[in-house]
Amino acid sequence: MREAGKNAILRYRSAHDHAFPRAPAPMTMRRSLASASFLAASLLATDARAFPSFFGKSPSPPPQPAAPSVPPVPPASKVQIPAQPPVPDGAPALPPVLVQSGPLTFAPLVKRVIPAVVNIAITQTRNDGGTKIPPQIKGTPLEKRYREKMRRHQEEVLGAGSGFIIDPSGIIVTNDHVVGDADNVTVSLSNGQELPAKLVGVDALTDVAVIKVESPKPLPYVAWGDSQKVDVGDWILVAGNPFGFGSSVTAGIVSARGRDLGAGSLDDFLQLDAPINPGNSGGPAFNMRGQVVAVNAAMVSPAGGSVGIGFGIPSEIVAPVVEQLRKNGHVDHGWLGVTLDDGDGSVQIVDVDKDGPAMKGGLLRQDRVNAINGAPVDNARALLRTIAAAKPNDTLSFSLTRKDKPLTLAIKIGKRPADADD
Repeated sequence: MREAGKNAILRYRSAHDHAFPRAPAPMTMRRSLASASFLAASLLATDARAFPSFFGKSPSPPPQPAAPSVPPVPPASKVQIPAQPPVPDGAPALPPVLVQSGPLTFAPLVKRVIPAVVNIAITQTRNDGGTKIPPQIKGTPLEKRYREKMRRHQEEVLGAGSGFIIDPSGIIVTNDHVVGDADNVTVSLSNGQELPAKLVGVDALTDVAVIKVESPKPLPYVAWGDSQKVDVGDWILVAGNPFGFGSSVTAGIVSARGRDLGAGSLDDFLQLDAPINPGNSGGPAFNMRGQVVAVNAAMVSPAGGSVGIGFGIPSEIVAPVVEQLRKNGHVDHGWLGVTLDDGDGSVQIVDVDKDGPAMKGGLLRQDRVNAINGAPVDNARALLRTIAAAKPNDTLSFSLTRKDKPLTLAIKIGKRPADADD
């Protein structure tokens, strides 16, 4: 440490040695003094008349000039700042402000929509081994007593989810996986009132369900928004019943569109970063106008809670399904009967089901589908979504390429079988 300090001082001194020359060495100083003494002696030996200032009376100093006058400082009001030069024409302009501001609070939106959001509790009877009769008592009088005993010991499985009212008469939208297998459904309104609900219909392909409650007075409800107008980066408000705690809201943005989770032919999810947790399924996702633009359906959860990756079914898919469920209690989806493979900007027909709609319509193996009803088809998933969204007996126009030649076919869509694969 002491050596380092010494080196630092040395560096400091070395740096200053260049700016300020060192004093002369002692020998040099002595020589300078000797020269000065010799000069003084020479001066004394010289004629004194040549140096009157040294030996005679000193003359009077010359008169000093008067100090110049300082002009007064003008007041600040009269000081004029010169004009600045104009900005040259070629100077780059600032880009426009794309995001003016975020919402300072979501409270007005929450107060408007939260009365229409409901909590859903379900009970389901579990029959784990209840119908399995031990072989030693099967066919004996003990079998009946055994069955009665097992029936009394059946367990009820409890579940929770969310939903929202879309009609003042008590029509509620939720997920199929929330209420599809329930024996009893109970709806809790935002005011704490509990009402039993009955199942109107479910659609497993889109994971949409409709239930209904009876209320003596009209219930608050919300309206559908247009999910096609939702952009990535838009604000979103998610409401629901996470972990069964009751009504709550979270906010975030739309992270992506068109997510395919492999759940079905109509997969076209909105990815949301608003926290979605178990119990939020079936709840609504609102735009900033208080319209439902998605139904919460799934989340990525490595640890069982939200990690900011949730998925909602767009309203453009849910709303027509809900109308069909209210009208018919079920949904009939379109079916083509083909096996597909992705190509470069088109979809190739790999196989055609015997006596299916595709075969009856004239589709052949190796045909390439470029568009349906004028809309380009880029991949097999897009074609399956188009067919599944169509109604049975609808006629669609297929633009094809067959043996490098363009072809157009009008094909009547069939009804999707219950056991059909995507």
